[in-house]
Amino acid sequence: MIELSGVTKVFNPGRAGEVTAVAAADLTVAAGEFVSLIGPSGCGKSTLLRLIADLVPPSSGTVTVAGKPAARARRDRDYGMVFQKAGLFDWRTVRRNVELPLELRGTGRSERHARAAEMLELVGLSEFASHYPAQLSGGMQQRVSIARALADAPPLLLMDEPFGALDEMTRERLQGELLRICAATGTTVVFVTHSIDEAVFLSGRVAVMSARPGRITDVIDVDLGERTEAVRQAPEYFGYVTAVRQALRGPAAAVPEQAGPAESAPAVRAEK
Repeated sequence: MIELSGVTKVFNPGRAGEVTAVAAADLTVAAGEFVSLIGPSGCGKSTLLRLIADLVPPSSGTVTVAGKPAARARRDRDYGMVFQKAGLFDWRTVRRNVELPLELRGTGRSERHARAAEMLELVGLSEFASHYPAQLSGGMQQRVSIARALADAPPLLLMDEPFGALDEMTRERLQGELLRICAATGTTVVFVTHSIDEAVFLSGRVAVMSARPGRITDVIDVDLGERTEAVRQAPEYFGYVTAVRQALRGPAAAVPEQAGPAESAPAVRAEK
């Protein structure tokens, strides 16, 4: 679904304030995968997501999405995008917000209504179709944003810290909802987060980035089976959390931190 090869992004090249945000990044994401990007603040996680979305062009290297150049994938609407803020239009009802990508594509009214109803049922908000965003909680607004991103049935969903501004209980509930939705739709997800716990709970793989200039230094496979609330208390879960934390600290980290008594971190597969 996604292939990044030697991708570098330099802002203000050759001028004062030149910044290399991402350097020589390589990553492959298969169809149906859930991959999280994690790293220190300012390491280029969001920039990497925007490179995949063709919202900014790479300075060098190639970005392929759905077997085509990223610019073509954007024009073909091969992905949906969800940001930290829901970004809903206050003057449109929930249903009309979800319908927006279909409206822009020129889809007929009856088909738009049917698809919006289907997406709102998927995110558990059918009864709020006629409400306005200001009448919803932050968590509900994010669910509307996810429904809107999925309305056009994209094979890929790009998510930039969508739960970062939510309280912990709402965040954990929406994590479960997101996994349920992805299982139902078969959507591939690339998810940016600052939370190690969130990355481990959601992902099949966690791509760890270094401080700026951001490089993908490790890719950790996470094998926890079906994600239920019980997983959050499992020793294996804490082992993966420890593995990601150690990868973030880098090879200079001191004595390896243990996940618990007699617990060691799972093996880490690194992709340089």
